[in-house]
Amino acid sequence: MTDLAPLSFDRLADRLRELHVRTQETPLFNPVFQLAHDISRTLEAGDVSLEDVAQLVGELEAESLGARAERLRCLVTPDAAASRLDGFCSDSGSFEDFAAYWANPQLHVVFTAHPTFLLSPGQTRAVAQAASTGRTIEAADGTRTAITLDYEHGEAMQALAHAQNARDRLVSSLLSCAAKKWPDRWRELEPLPFRFASWVGYDMDGRTDIKWYTSIRFRLAEKAERLGRYADSLAAIDAGHGLVGKLRAAQTHTERSAADFAGDLGKPADLSAAANRLTAGDPDKLLSLAPVIAQLEEEAAGADGDEAVALKTLAAAMRADGLGMGNIHFRVNAKQLHNAIRTRIENGEELDIGSQGALGALRDLLAEAKPLSANFASLAIESSTAVRQFLAMAQILKHVDADAPIRMLVAECEQPATVLSALYFARLFGIEDKVDVSPLFETESALEHGGRFLDALLAEEDYRAYARKRGRVAIQTGFSDAGRFVGQIPASLAIERLQGRLAEAMAANGLTDVAALVFNTHGEGMGRGAHPASFKDRLEWPLSPWARRRFARAGIRIEPEASFQGGDGYLFFSTPELALATLSEIAERAPATGDLEAPADAFYRRTDLSLDFYRAIKDHQQEHLESRTYSRAITAFGLGLLNTTGSRVSRRQSDINADREMSLRQIRAIPHNAILQQLGYPVNIIAGIGSAAESNYEDIAELLRESPRGRQIMRLVRASNALASIKTVAAYGELFNSAYWASRPYRGTEDHLARACETLAEYLIQDDRNGVFRRLASRLRVDALKLHRLFDLVPDEEPHPEREGVRRTIGVLQSLRLALMQHMFLKVVSVPVFSRANDISRTDVLEMVFTLRVDEALAQLRRAYPTSFPQKSDFAMDEGGEYPRGAGEGYDAIRTNYIDPIEQAHGLSLRISTAIANLFGAHG
Repeated sequence: MTDLAPLSFDRLADRLRELHVRTQETPLFNPVFQLAHDISRTLEAGDVSLEDVAQLVGELEAESLGARAERLRCLVTPDAAASRLDGFCSDSGSFEDFAAYWANPQLHVVFTAHPTFLLSPGQTRAVAQAASTGRTIEAADGTRTAITLDYEHGEAMQALAHAQNARDRLVSSLLSCAAKKWPDRWRELEPLPFRFASWVGYDMDGRTDIKWYTSIRFRLAEKAERLGRYADSLAAIDAGHGLVGKLRAAQTHTERSAADFAGDLGKPADLSAAANRLTAGDPDKLLSLAPVIAQLEEEAAGADGDEAVALKTLAAAMRADGLGMGNIHFRVNAKQLHNAIRTRIENGEELDIGSQGALGALRDLLAEAKPLSANFASLAIESSTAVRQFLAMAQILKHVDADAPIRMLVAECEQPATVLSALYFARLFGIEDKVDVSPLFETESALEHGGRFLDALLAEEDYRAYARKRGRVAIQTGFSDAGRFVGQIPASLAIERLQGRLAEAMAANGLTDVAALVFNTHGEGMGRGAHPASFKDRLEWPLSPWARRRFARAGIRIEPEASFQGGDGYLFFSTPELALATLSEIAERAPATGDLEAPADAFYRRTDLSLDFYRAIKDHQQEHLESRTYSRAITAFGLGLLNTTGSRVSRRQSDINADREMSLRQIRAIPHNAILQQLGYPVNIIAGIGSAAESNYEDIAELLRESPRGRQIMRLVRASNALASIKTVAAYGELFNSAYWASRPYRGTEDHLARACETLAEYLIQDDRNGVFRRLASRLRVDALKLHRLFDLVPDEEPHPEREGVRRTIGVLQSLRLALMQHMFLKVVSVPVFSRANDISRTDVLEMVFTLRVDEALAQLRRAYPTSFPQKSDFAMDEGGEYPRGAGEGYDAIRTNYIDPIEQAHGLSLRISTAIANLFGAHG
């Protein structure tokens, strides 16, 4: 037996290295599972304890946090932020060019709250400080916080505040430099380098837990916070300025309204009281910043030096954000809009929304639409989710902020009629001039047919008039379902083609005089659309130089928009230093520009190769996703490998079946990607690349070597593959190998486990998971062999030798978790048999543990084996009684020996999940 006591990372890493050598002799040998077995035997023999494992996990957890901080620091290089600011003005041309360039945003930054709040608040602070300063993380408080919608909103507001301050630094720097360079004209500048937005509290797609008045409350709270920040900024310039009092009074008025909407407004009387106070006329009720901005600009015109710069910086912030912490994005599903519009059309319940008849009916509706006034009672009685969102927008524009535009994102939007339906409701409630309807393209069908969709939509006269009124055509492309069901690389290429088709459709329909606002909702994980290699790649991956050139050639101004999602994305704005570094890095990369002088990329010229490559990867990915083997492997542990990371449920509402029958469509995109990380292989990135090149290695390799886009694809694949391990995928299947458990106590090596191993072996004879993981690993291995042939022909342009160390750390963490899972399996089958209760049997509890529904299993076990009972002494009885004699005993030994260790091992397993996600760079 290998001596691993006392446990240490070096000892385990050395052992793993030795075991890897053995694969040369025995190709089927699994070093990850063998190390897990070695750790398990040491643990079950009592040579190490769970406390020893916890100490090692804590060390590796801290190391993973440090690795994440270093990665973040390398992406945005905080130390270089000041020099980047200096360069923005010194490299400028004429004043006219400088003014025009900075008058429009380089990026709209959207703070979304998808479930990626993996780190505890203490861990987040530790990573942020280390990334900001370069200091080492010694330890971090891992105490987790309940992730509620309010928690997410608070985190978004903090990130927005840091982003606003960083933008002020950038604007101030631009103005100060311009004042020296163009002393007579610099006051004409109205810089707007970034806009910010959030959908936290407004995104209704896939959730039913956000009440309409929750959205109103959040918007009022955001307005109050922003007014306070404006007042603070102005007071810092001139404490006695007359507008400070005006802003403070408006803040106080808004805070009262926010408090009114903070409670349960389900009762008509409560809603009436809150609504009447908000809608009443009041001298402190501020609905537009236009006069305030005009006054600040007028004062700046007559002020000197730093004061003028400060006044214009504050005016620029007000121009960008309005009466809120940023713009807001409501989001609904296309089906919700379809249900709402059908009630407005005769025989609408039978109407095919994709038909010409539907388009004709909608044209008539739009022509006849007359704005209707509405109030908060209208909101309270409206049953349609989609209509309720438009009513909420109307009330926000009427009573909170009259100037700031609102985005209406429409998920699963695949028909032009869906957009016209949204346009109808915007016109019906008189907000057409303030709402940007934005269809989301992320399903395979939407991406495949998106070009025809855009051609048809932009050909509609009503839509073109609307786009000119708003000054933009807005679309959203997402990596969520696209990356899951199409594969991330095919998704990127399909999204890119769709963006090119948008440029064509706008030009063909005479819309070159409006902007193209392209929102890419990629995330922070390499499994969800954010490129890990560099910030340049991160910006170009969802909106490529090729796509940007298509708009530039058509003379269309592009407004790129990208989301920074949840705990992962907010890290980029978690300190003032990181926020400034992030914005200055983005500004330097200039994502809103297209280089018309750049040489043609072979990837787009050789479409005979690139399109075949794309289609072959997509087909390979879809074969996985349609395969019962893949689905069963990914859902083998349900969601038990993952921590709770957000207020939005990880399983879709329809998920009421057993884990054995769980469909991939019942798991949301981020958890799906996170499970791939935890199982050790980002299938939706790597799989299919090698197989797609198989028929034409030399030509595909030449294309990928010569093409900037091809090299970018390979950087993503290499970064993912460097952390991937097919042996780890196979190792998880060995947990369910009946032969392993039957053989484990062979020859008396672990006699004390003989009964437990026999029980496991017998139980798992009929289990399918061992075979499922073996089949999946075999398929991945065949494809990987082909990928490595391609790697040989496309040299690594940026080798990362440090990744081998990261890979080894992940291997040790995986082996530790496999050993902990074996410990849980052995403990649960050793619990004495109990009678069926509450329709839960012992077999049900075993299956709960095998699928890592551990909290449910522990609840049942504690119910079956209580440790406290009512005592006779608890009762004051006049009548005597001799029975029972003694105090009565609980099941303390069962709790101590079996139930508590399961809980402890599961907690350590989830901490390992955090560490692995950190080493991958993000959750999901």
